[in-house]
Amino acid sequence: MSEANWYVVHTYSGYENKVKANIEKTIENRHLENEILEVKVPMQNVQETKNGVTKQAQKKLFPGYVLVHMVMNDDTWYVVRNTRGVTGFVGPGSKPVMLEPAELKSLGIGGGKTEEAPKPRIIVDIEKGDTVVVIAGAWEDTTGVVQSVNTQRQTVTINVELFGRETPVEIGFADVKKK
Repeated sequence: MSEANWYVVHTYSGYENKVKANIEKTIENRHLENEILEVKVPMQNVQETKNGVTKQAQKKLFPGYVLVHMVMNDDTWYVVRNTRGVTGFVGPGSKPVMLEPAELKSLGIGGGKTEEAPKPRIIVDIEKGDTVVVIAGAWEDTTGVVQSVNTQRQTVTINVELFGRETPVEIGFADVKKK
């Protein structure tokens, strides 16, 4: 059996969850559980403020796209491609292009032949307005004031001086320490 990879499927906007449900139903009906392993609609947590009220909400990370973990063959291609709401695979012509491990990692999906253990969550005592020093990476030894803290992505945004201007830069929790 061939190796399963992640592919991106383009859908009509607003049909992502319907497409996911339709593909999952087809997998069940055609007994393709060993060939189409998982279907995902990537989501992200966001804070929305409406009428002065702030609340947490889930938004689609890529509206109009669904990720499918599958063994690519004629049958699975046909099933996914002909699902109601699907306009096609992402790739040149009718040839789907699989996602690379680096792309999967940036989406928080273990990729490649070996599943990676999820990164441990880092808890920091850093708040907006704190001064931090970057201890690793391209901005090492840079000092900046925290503009925002994103616990979901495990990053802080600091302003650094670049070309004589204050520029916001996003740094991972592991690469900064409180000054």
